[in-house]
Amino acid sequence: MILLFTITFFLLLYAVLIFFYWYHWLQTKSFKATTKPSINISVVIAARNEERNLPILLKALQDQTYPMHLFEVIVVDDYSNDNTREVIKPFLSERVKLIHSNTAKETSSKKKAIETGVRSATGELIVTTDADCIVPGTWLATIAAYYQTTNTSFIAAPVQFIYNNSLLQILQAMDFIVLQGITASAVSSHFHTMANGANLAYTRQSFMNANGFEGIDNVASGDDLLLMQKLWQKDKHAVTYLKSNEAIVTTQPMLTWKAFINQRKRWASKSTAYTDGKLKAVLVFVYSFNLLFFVLLVAALINATYWQLVLFYLVGKTAIELPFVASVAKFYKEQKLLKYFIFLQPIHIIYTIIIGAISQFGNYEWKGRQTK
Repeated sequence: MILLFTITFFLLLYAVLIFFYWYHWLQTKSFKATTKPSINISVVIAARNEERNLPILLKALQDQTYPMHLFEVIVVDDYSNDNTREVIKPFLSERVKLIHSNTAKETSSKKKAIETGVRSATGELIVTTDADCIVPGTWLATIAAYYQTTNTSFIAAPVQFIYNNSLLQILQAMDFIVLQGITASAVSSHFHTMANGANLAYTRQSFMNANGFEGIDNVASGDDLLLMQKLWQKDKHAVTYLKSNEAIVTTQPMLTWKAFINQRKRWASKSTAYTDGKLKAVLVFVYSFNLLFFVLLVAALINATYWQLVLFYLVGKTAIELPFVASVAKFYKEQKLLKYFIFLQPIHIIYTIIIGAISQFGNYEWKGRQTK
C-alpha cells in the first residue's frame, strides 16, 4: 500500500512537470525568417582530431544562403594529433581561418579553444557548432534573422541525431528528441536553463561582459550550459530558444556503448557546477522518480506480486510522456521513433540511474584525453 501511494504521488508530480513542458513547447511558435538581416557573424568551431568530419561541415558552411561577405569561419585547432590541420587547408581563405588554441597543451579544453576563437572574432554575433555536425543551408540566415528580430544576447537552437536501425542509435535519437523538447520549453518559459553546444549563438559583447568562461573553466565540459547560466543570471529574458526547422543542426550519435557511456558521463559531470536552482531541483526529482523504478524492480524480484506495480509505473510514465514526446517528434519529423518509445523505457531508466551515479566519480575519456 505504501509503495502504491508513493508511485501514485510521484506520477502525479511527474505529470505536472511534463504537462508544463508540453504546454510551453506548444506555446513556443516556430520561427520563419521574413527579413534579410545584415549583421556580421563569426562561426567558431573548436576541433580536435576531426579529419573525417570537418570537410563536411566546412562544405556545408560554403553552401549557406547567408551572404559570404557577412560571416567568417574560425576553426580553432585544439592540439589535434591527426590530419585535421591538413584537411582544412583547401577551405582556407580570407573568410575561413585556422588558428590554434591559445593555451598550453596540458590545460587545453574545448572551452579554452572556443574562447580563443571568440577573442579573434570580428563578428557581432558568435555562432558555435561542433566539428562533427552538419548545418542546413538556411542555418546562418535563420539565426541572424531571429537575432535581429528579438535582439537577444544568447540563443539556444535545435539539434538532431542522425541514426541507423541499431538499438543504441535509436535509443540516443529518442532520448535526444526528449531533451531538445525540454530545452525548448524550459528556455522559452524562462523556467530553467538548458542548451547544447552543437547549435548556439551569443553576442560577442555579452560573452566579453560575462568574462567568457572565467569561473567555469575548471570544468572540462559545459561550454554551452555553464556559459548560458552566467548570462541567465544577468538577464534571463535575454536568453531565448530558436524553434525553427530551418536551423536544425544534425550530429552523429555514439557508435559504441562505451563511447555512449563516456559521452553521458561527460554531460552529467558538469552538474556539480550548476548554479540554476530550478534546474538542479528538476534533475533531483527526475532522478528520484527513475530511482523508484529500480526499487520496484528489486521488490518484484523478491516478491512476484510487485510486478503489477512495475507495470503500473511503466504504463503511467509512458502515458504521461507520450503526448509531449509525440509533439516534439512531429517537429523533427521523427514520428517513426514513437513505435520504440515504450520498449525503450526500461533501458532509458536504468541507464539514467547508472550514469547519474557514476558521473560524479572517476574519469572519462574525451577526444583521446582522460578527463576528471
